Parts: sequence; C-alpha cells; structure tokens
Amino acid sequence: MGDGELGFYLIVAIIAMSVCMALTPLMIRLAPHIGMVDAPDERKVHSASIPRSGGIGIVLGMLVPLLLWLPYETLSNSIIAGCCILLAFGAWDDARNIRPVIKFVGQFVAAAVVVYYGDLYVRYFPLVWVDAVEPWIGKPITVIAIVGMVNALNLSDGLDGLAGGEALISLAAVAYMAYQYDDNRALLIAAATIGGIFGFLRFNSHPARIFMGDSGSQTLGFLLGVLVVYLTQVANPVLSPVVALLLLGLPVVDSLVVFAMRAKRGESLVVAAKDHLHHRLLKIGFYHYESVVIIYSLQILFALIAVLLPYESDFLLLVIYLGVSVVLYVGLMFAEKSGWRAHSSANTKTVFLSGKLSQYPYIRKMPFLFLEGGVSVAVIASALMSTQVPVDIGISSIIILVLILASAFMSVRGPLLQRLLLYIVVGTSAYLIYAFPPSWLLMELHLAYLFYGVMLISTFMAVRLVRKDQFAISPLDYLVVVMAIVAALAPGNRLEVNSITWLIIQMIILFYAVELVVQNMRTLSGRFVGAVSVGLVLLSLRAFL
Repeated sequence: MGDGELGFYLIVAIIAMSVCMALTPLMIRLAPHIGMVDAPDERKVHSASIPRSGGIGIVLGMLVPLLLWLPYETLSNSIIAGCCILLAFGAWDDARNIRPVIKFVGQFVAAAVVVYYGDLYVRYFPLVWVDAVEPWIGKPITVIAIVGMVNALNLSDGLDGLAGGEALISLAAVAYMAYQYDDNRALLIAAATIGGIFGFLRFNSHPARIFMGDSGSQTLGFLLGVLVVYLTQVANPVLSPVVALLLLGLPVVDSLVVFAMRAKRGESLVVAAKDHLHHRLLKIGFYHYESVVIIYSLQILFALIAVLLPYESDFLLLVIYLGVSVVLYVGLMFAEKSGWRAHSSANTKTVFLSGKLSQYPYIRKMPFLFLEGGVSVAVIASALMSTQVPVDIGISSIIILVLILASAFMSVRGPLLQRLLLYIVVGTSAYLIYAFPPSWLLMELHLAYLFYGVMLISTFMAVRLVRKDQFAISPLDYLVVVMAIVAALAPGNRLEVNSITWLIIQMIILFYAVELVVQNMRTLSGRFVGAVSVGLVLLSLRAFL
C-alpha cells in the first residue's frame, strides 16, 4: 500500500471528522428540544444536565465517507445497515429512555444482519483445535459476542471522553493491522470511524459539553465487535483468535467483573450502578482526568500486545490478558480495602498566567492573531508551493469557495457550514504539501518544524489565557501524543507511514487552531475567511493553469 493510498484513507478520516465537528455544535443546541439531555443522578459523575446527542454526529460523520467509497456488496451493506439500526434505536433511547428489552431487540437485529446476511461469524475459537466450527454453532455465538461488545462499550461510557477514547485506541490498532494485511475494507471502516470519534472527542473531553449517548456508544461497540471478528476470521485467519479479545481490551473484562460483583450481591445485571473501573478509580481519590488517562494507558497496553504478538499461541495471549487484568483488579481491591487514597488533599489549582495576563486585552488577542495568521499562511502557501494541484482538488476548491461566500449570508446555518468547510480546507492544504512538496522544502524541514512549533505554542497560550473553559488541555491530547509516538515507532513501519504520522500531527495542530479561531469568529471572521478564500482561488487557478 503506497503513499497515495494512505493519503486517501487520511482524507476519509478528515471528512468524517469535519462532518462530526460541524454537526456536534448543532446537536448541542438541538438536544434540549428533542429530549436528548442526560440529567444527573446518584450513579453519574456529572452534576448538571448535559446533551447526549453526540453519537449522531459521530455516526453520520462516519457514514458519509463509507457511503461514498465502501464497495456495494453484501458484507459492507450489512455493516452499514447494522450501524443505521443501532443509530435509530440509540437515538430513540437517548430521547425517550426506552426499556432494556427494546434496546436488546435493536442490538440483536443489528448483529444478526451482519452475521446471517453478511455471513460474518467466528469460525475459529481459541484453545479449540479444529479447523473450523459449524455455522450453526459459530453464528449464534457471534451474534451474542457482538451484542456483548455493544453493551460493554456502552457500560464503559461513564466519564468524559472515556468510551470514545477506548474505541479510538482499539480502532487505531485495527487500522494498523488492516494496513499490514492490505485489507481495504477494514481500513476504510476504521479510518472513517476514527475520524468521527476525533471530531467528537474535542467536545466530549472533560468538562464535556456533550455526551455520545447510546446512539454513539452502541454503534461504536458494534463496529468494534464486527471489525475484530472480520480481522481475525476473514482478513487474516492465521491470527490467534485471542487477538480479538486483546483488541477489545478493557471494556470486556470490566463488564465481566461488574457482572460478577452484582451477581454476588444478588442484584440485577442490567441496572446501572457505580461498580465500573472508572467509578472505583474516582472513589480511591484519582481525579477525573487521571482516571481517564489510566484507562487509556491500559487500553493502549492491550492494543500493543495484540499488534506485537498476533501470532503467538492462544494460551500465552490468554495468560497475558488475564494476568494484566488480575493484577489490575487485585491491586484496585487492595487499595479499596486498605483505605489508600491517590491524593491526600483536595485539588487546588491556580492558573497564574490566566489570572495575571488576562487583564491585558492586547495580550489576550495575540494567540488568536498568531493562529489566524498561521492557518491563513498554511492555506495560501500550500496553494503557491505545491508542485502540483490535482484537478479534482481545483474543482472542490471552487465549490468550497462558493459555499463559504454563500454561508456569509446565512443567519442560522452559516457558522456551522463555515466550520465544516474550514476543516476541509486546512486538511486538504496540509495534504497537498505532504503529497506534492517543493524540493527546497525537503531540504529545509526546520522551517516547517519552526512554523508548527509556533502554532503549537500559540494554541497552548490561547487555551490557557483566553478560552480555557471551552478548549482545555485534556486526556485527548495525551491520547493523540501517545498514539502518534506509537505509530512512528511501530514495528515494520515504512517511510510513508512515518510521513503520514508527521502529516497527522500537522493536521491536528491546524484543526485545533481552526477550532480556536472559529470560537473567536465574531471579530476575526472577515479577515480570516478572506485569506482562506484567496487560498481557494489560488488552488483553483493552479489546478487549471
């Protein structure tokens, strides 16, 4: 798989992320009017009502590129149909709190469509030394397993950014393995879903402005279950079946532990309670973001084991999976019984820079000015310096330019449309420089490092000094950095993967910059949108001249 193909999957992720990031603010505003609001209660950690309509943005963002590029055949169609079923049932539950039995109906129908219509099921079981099990055994077990994963991820959705981050880690491992095995279907689905999650997590990181709700968590759990079955049974049947368990990671073992605890107490297995790992970490004194980072780290560990040891024996991988899980929960149980606390005193944080420098209005504006100018330079420089501008990008630039200008006259949908278009523009600009760089830039890469270093510092200053309440540094940033490092150091990496990693880092910085600029659009919109429009004109001219 070459540079151009990897670039295509990156574009897929960008489109999904852009659609989700554009839809999510709209869903935040719509949630109270359609009943999708999560009210606080004794088993939840939030103290105010939060919209739970974010899953709609994730799933629609993911579906747009899948409907455009996923081949029209039985298995692909069954996966899309399953996503639509769970989106419908999940949104229904988020709006009306339907009974658990109705939720199970939707989950079983979605799983059955993939298994019986798409003919995707588990043929090879761990520690079972037979060539393949019969369909009448494998298919119902697969349906139950997929439904189990749907509920495992749904139950883990208890802290800001938690379920989305766990799913993102597993999907990144699936995407990497699909890339190794040259499986375009799994890579396309994983890339689109990763993009949708990234677009959502910026609004879901603590303190969350929106939750994904059942429409998001159930669909993500479904896709994870389907993809790990596909990866181990179709894409590369030589893999140990235990790899699927490692890829799913912590949500599975946490759900099993919770069910065991409730069964021991004689309580219902389907009634929610504060028994999950994230609840227990909070109880022993870890802060919200610390609990999320701990769980992210454990999920990354399981994913790395799956990636590094895919062909080891079933027995060894099961021992590793169960061993890590036992150490985790025994240590947690010991901490609970001994009264150990992660922090001995309340968290008292003071932000010196914010308090001292925010009184100077010109200093408050400087980070935004740097970000606005930096994004404008990136777009215009891409149009001028790229050695080639494909015709399809030139045509897209004309369409986007018309839409940007038209959005200026829209009172309601204008800002929403502008946000989506700006994400697409900066993503495309970064990709052009990556795919068609001028020769002199390859010899002067320190200039690119300097530029993105300044942008990163400006983003940090804007977050800390200006809009820290809306764009705080979060576990998502930890996750992005760790995943970028892991991707760069992954075994068997080829040159284009390392380049893709650097491109992803650039895009992350640019997307953060655009988000911050858009939040300050009331004063900066005319100049910024004007600069972007100039870049689009140059792109269209370069493509046709």
